[in-house]
Amino acid sequence: MQFAQTPAPVVALRGITKRFASGLQALGGVDLSVARGEFVSLLGPSGCGKSTLLRIVAGLTAPSTGICDVHVGDAAAGSAPAGRIGFVFQDPTLMPWSTVARNVELRVGQAGGVGAAERVRVAAALRAVGLAGFENSYPHQLSGGMRMRASIARALVTGPDLLLLDEPFAALDEITRQALNDDLLRLWETHRPTILFVTHSVFESVYLASRIAVMRRRPGRIVADLPVLLPRPRDATMRTTPAFGSMSDTVSAALAAAMAEEAAP
Repeated sequence: MQFAQTPAPVVALRGITKRFASGLQALGGVDLSVARGEFVSLLGPSGCGKSTLLRIVAGLTAPSTGICDVHVGDAAAGSAPAGRIGFVFQDPTLMPWSTVARNVELRVGQAGGVGAAERVRVAAALRAVGLAGFENSYPHQLSGGMRMRASIARALVTGPDLLLLDEPFAALDEITRQALNDDLLRLWETHRPTILFVTHSVFESVYLASRIAVMRRRPGRIVADLPVLLPRPRDATMRTTPAFGSMSDTVSAALAAAMAEEAAP
């Protein structure tokens, strides 16, 4: 009898540690597996190493010890086709002297220029984030939420298999933040990239994710891995349901326990 093989996870982290040259120990042994198409939130207090872990997954920095396997498309991250990993930083990091369209084109124009096909992809990415009609605007002409939408479009334009988001909505007002939460959910439901989303908001992680990995303070490691079984599709009414409140309480308790563990001798 033959059994179907379980697909390899998109992200597999085993024993990941990170010590900086200054001697600071940011990560203290992280184990995490993320399946294809999952939406996983990394939740933890500021300074617990969430952003450092995301940069290791992206290949922007190397772990001190441990194994980081990232599989996108048909290749490991080190030899993957350009653009198969999208990264959205806390700051939109747009070039102020370029239009919205030109900023997004950066992701598809790095290897040989921008042609008609690439411009079609840029236009589609901007439509997907609600920026159709703002192609020729400059970053200073946009609100904070619109600049973040442009940053997300830039990450999406290559059709990434893995999308990494590092607290992209933390600096936004609550109304804009909730609107962008809804936009991100619609993008995920439509295209189903694998998402690893960093946040320190319990409510944001419960609303967005299918799993929540809770991290303790530095040196960071994962101390709870919680499935979020709330129904989909999700919308604003979900936030007022007893199930949402109950899940938020569960996650808050796990975060509190992580903080208590950090404080223990």
